[in-house]
Amino acid sequence: MLVNTKEMFEQARKGNYGIPATNFIDLDSARTFVAVAQEQNKPLILPFAQAHKEYISLEEAALIGKYLAEKANVPVALHLDHGEDFEFIKQAIDLGFTSVMIDASKESLADNIAITKKVVAYAHPRNVTVEAELGHVGAGTNYENHEVTDSIYTEVADVVHFVEETQVDSLAISIGTAHGAYKGTPVLNFQRLKEIREMTKVPLVLHGGSSSGEDNLNKCAIGGISKINIFTDFLQAAYQTIESGDPQDYIQIKNLANQAMADVLRKYYRVFETASIN
Repeated sequence: MLVNTKEMFEQARKGNYGIPATNFIDLDSARTFVAVAQEQNKPLILPFAQAHKEYISLEEAALIGKYLAEKANVPVALHLDHGEDFEFIKQAIDLGFTSVMIDASKESLADNIAITKKVVAYAHPRNVTVEAELGHVGAGTNYENHEVTDSIYTEVADVVHFVEETQVDSLAISIGTAHGAYKGTPVLNFQRLKEIREMTKVPLVLHGGSSSGEDNLNKCAIGGISKINIFTDFLQAAYQTIESGDPQDYIQIKNLANQAMADVLRKYYRVFETASIN
């Protein structure tokens, strides 16, 4: 069933578990993720990132996501990940996305608030939930090297003000992860997570979940993170499985990739302790 994230996040906060957000870039990956969610009888957030619009268009992503979600017998939210500008986000909402992220985290706090409020004002009357980012989860192969990654921790003092001003439905925070692969396992700031969770009731989101370590992600899921984004781990697992599987044709390549991505999602449902649907 196609839903927004409101109820699934309410359940995640009550149950102290996380929900995977599995970025898709084609029909195969989206279909694989929804099939595993149904097999496991668990909720799913199915994001399409604005940065991936060169792989498939927003219109194609909307058609794929809505079709699969509406067929599913578990809750599936079709989510726009890292929306970069209002017009693109507006188009996603008009096409049927049920959840959107506005990422103005590189802007000043005042500008982040103003941009986010504009998105919320358009989304909420249309029953679409909004995620924003406070602090900044950057990218890089070494999370500790600030010459490589531009991650900035979320300031605890800004959280309440930001949430009250914007009325966002969920908040992505920065506690030490980065987008992409790591050299080694990152050290996450669980004290910062604890302080933020105690300060606000808004559901919290973690970006850059891939390669962050199963223990780290489990602690995040049971410690207040309701949504954890995974992308790179799916790509790496698919590639490694194809390499070792010695496929003989394109169909075998696709099957190996889909099997690998399905196994990764099954693993993360366990790691995040995601509850089954009643």
